[in-house]
Amino acid sequence: MEWLPHQAVARILGITLACPLPVSAQSPLWQPLAPVPDAEGFAAPFAGVSGGALLVAGGANIPGDKWKEPFVKVWHDRIFVLTSPDGSWHDAGHLPGPLAYGVSVTTGDGVLCLGGSDSLRHHDRCFRLKWNGSAIAVDPLPPLPRPCANACGAQVGRMIYVAGGLEKPDATTALHTFWALDLEAPAPVWKELEPWPGPERMLAVAASHDDAFLLFSGARIKPGPDGKAVREYLRDAWRYTPGNPGRWQRLADLPRPAVAAPSPAPLIDSRLAILSGDDGTKVDFTPVRDHPGFPRDALFFDPASGTWTSRSSFALSRATVPAVIWNGFIVLPNGEVRPRVRTPEVFRFQPTPP
Repeated sequence: MEWLPHQAVARILGITLACPLPVSAQSPLWQPLAPVPDAEGFAAPFAGVSGGALLVAGGANIPGDKWKEPFVKVWHDRIFVLTSPDGSWHDAGHLPGPLAYGVSVTTGDGVLCLGGSDSLRHHDRCFRLKWNGSAIAVDPLPPLPRPCANACGAQVGRMIYVAGGLEKPDATTALHTFWALDLEAPAPVWKELEPWPGPERMLAVAASHDDAFLLFSGARIKPGPDGKAVREYLRDAWRYTPGNPGRWQRLADLPRPAVAAPSPAPLIDSRLAILSGDDGTKVDFTPVRDHPGFPRDALFFDPASGTWTSRSSFALSRATVPAVIWNGFIVLPNGEVRPRVRTPEVFRFQPTPP
């Protein structure tokens, strides 16, 4: 399949090309929606679609002094619902407890919320959020095989897959685990499958394409000189095909790491898009309050050819946020714009030209 013309890609992603374009073609297809009703916004909330509405739930932020050491992070339990793109958010209740850094997967009957953490520990709890037009229902699901936060996941057919993550807050080794839940089984239970042959990781990006699960980037961790975890930023990519004798296939490496980029990776013109994320080049930037933000580019993976293409000057700098498909648009609800700084902004854009 052919790439979109550069002008069309530019319009989709807010890219500025070297050659001048008409004003209408330079205008990106990004549209701001109402910000969530929180001054700080949230990193790593659960987010998805249920009953035709956009849901954002939980998440974590730093409402006090972000620059003192140590800073204080706060986990949240509120559920917000947006029923129309031109509407306003309203409070729809609470999660079973404060929770963030879990996996969000939108299915036909709700938003699956898998694992995550609070201020004290990581959880194996899983549940489904369902919006009926006036209220939220929280339905329990089978727990994960072990507590897990900072994982990634996606739906492939009737299966939900979750890869990697951290078992506990002070872990110095990421999980090398790959779990599957059959949503249509008479008695669903998570099964542990053979993991990808590459390194263990957290904060990777998942994707679903052509009945396969894809795993991109992420961070490997190990103890540093002070005993605290330090990150190794990964560029490898893998494809898992159920029923295929080979199961896991190594794909071409990403042009750069994309740790905690919006996940699952959305499809844009038959390419899987890795939008922003942390490439690790400024991990030691000081002072941290002057950090310029995460990369503003997009990486496109073509599953047909197995190749990557980069596009510079992506419209937003984002990490630790789900990517949600709502009414044919790709939505990024909140997330981190740079270390310690979240945003209440919510943006959507069209994955194809109008």
